[in-house]
Amino acid sequence: MLAQRPRIQRRAVHGVLLLDKPLGLSSNDALQKAKRLYRAEKAGHTGTLDPLATGLLPLCFGAATKFSQISLDADKRYLATLKLGVTTTTADAEGEVIERREVNVTRAQMEAACAQFTGPIQQVPPMHSALKRDGKALYEYARAGIELEREARSVTIHDIVITGGDHDSWTLDVRCSKGTYIRTLAEDIGKALGCGAHLSALRRTGSGALTLDGALTLEALAAMTEPERDDALLAADALLADWPVVRLGTEDAGRFLAGVRRRTPLPDAAHVRVYGPEPRAFLGGAHITAGELISTRLLSPVEVQGLLNTKEVKAATP
Repeated sequence: MLAQRPRIQRRAVHGVLLLDKPLGLSSNDALQKAKRLYRAEKAGHTGTLDPLATGLLPLCFGAATKFSQISLDADKRYLATLKLGVTTTTADAEGEVIERREVNVTRAQMEAACAQFTGPIQQVPPMHSALKRDGKALYEYARAGIELEREARSVTIHDIVITGGDHDSWTLDVRCSKGTYIRTLAEDIGKALGCGAHLSALRRTGSGALTLDGALTLEALAAMTEPERDDALLAADALLADWPVVRLGTEDAGRFLAGVRRRTPLPDAAHVRVYGPEPRAFLGGAHITAGELISTRLLSPVEVQGLLNTKEVKAATP
């Protein structure tokens, strides 16, 4: 009989890890490896990065998982390398080459092509994507040789800056809204130039206010002791760090956690982060309408106490 692996003793972990995802690993595989290293009871990521992409993948643990949607909805930033003159079946380096063309592109021509895709644009999602149709991901249809019609979606490219390159290879710094497919952008820029293109490399450098500054690789995490890993976490409220702060007294904090609206003299606000009287007593997210503080996402009393009992981590709290 084969010896069984010793069972991991899970523990409550609360916070946000800035992971620098490696090439060739899916976002879920990266999450599971980090979760095992932390022995965390609960964890989730904040938006998928393709296996061929590297870079920033914020991971949420414990109480922070309740706010992962904030990072998912946030603007993103990427360093994208385009290979001109070569189109592929997947619009990236993983696909089979469909066509090769001569390339004679100047920087001025590249800048003009990029300018065509800056601002609000319509983008058709690629077949090789995780979007679902009738319960199946589009890439499953694509692998079976089935091409489905897809509706164009509105996305916004805030900025495209050429950071380097010449002739048939160019690197772009792209700031964009959620839901933007950079390989589709690469393919569309290639069409605009008349030579075709595919995405040869992609690195995510930002998600909302979060950047690669301080991000850790899985190898670096594995080399740390458990206390060192805990010290590497941002506070559980890190994803809300740019929201205004509301602090409540003990009685109001208890009522707020129970879902009761509280009166406040503060002006209307679409998003606020709410704390109890203790410095690290993060209670959840809310909005203010017509003098009322109304909860939108609450922590449980157990989670609030868990944050208070956790060794202080890099703070987003006031």
